[in-house]
Amino acid sequence: MAAMFNSVGPLALLTLALTFSLAYSMQFELHLGHTKCISEDIKASAMSVGKYSVVNPSEGYPNSDSHKIIVKVSSPHGNMYHFGDHVDSGNYAFTASEAGDYTTCFWLPDEKDAPPMVTVEFEWRTGVAAKDWSKIAKKGQVEVMEFELKKLYDTVLSIHDEMFYLREREEEMQDLNKATNTKLFTLSFLSIAVCLSVAGLQIWHLKTFFERKKLL
Repeated sequence: MAAMFNSVGPLALLTLALTFSLAYSMQFELHLGHTKCISEDIKASAMSVGKYSVVNPSEGYPNSDSHKIIVKVSSPHGNMYHFGDHVDSGNYAFTASEAGDYTTCFWLPDEKDAPPMVTVEFEWRTGVAAKDWSKIAKKGQVEVMEFELKKLYDTVLSIHDEMFYLREREEEMQDLNKATNTKLFTLSFLSIAVCLSVAGLQIWHLKTFFERKKLL
């Protein structure tokens, strides 16, 4: 039973870590003159790495100049972290200085001899998944158990930070809801006041009109 718990514990912890750390690889088609953007919500001080490449339609030969794309990575406030101008592959790494949606955009420029479509392979990792654990283990020459414990410790720290980050985002949403409700209440009160004022003016106008016509 103890052995089963020891095996399930780290597995459950790593599974939970995947919920709070992004690590995915994808392949998509990019059409001529079109832009495809991929965004991810990253918390402040989190590490993020990515790499991309245009799939070579002719294996064994270098990519032609027509199979070049433009890549831009930007922060929620528009700060640029990476820019690739007419490249067929590249990579980037940064530590998020602000929390929010970070965006990676790919664009196939409409130029002479450009193909109607290219296929792009893209990998993006953040948080614990962004660390190269194989290099860390090789550099430190640590034992397997110590290495696994360090990996789990970093995973726990990542989950801990992510929980506080989610709590902050929840508080921000609650403050936004309260502010919105207050504005709606004020607007509703002003609307009722305006309606009552208009109704009162109409009654006063009709009363004045009927008195002038000696109907009252």
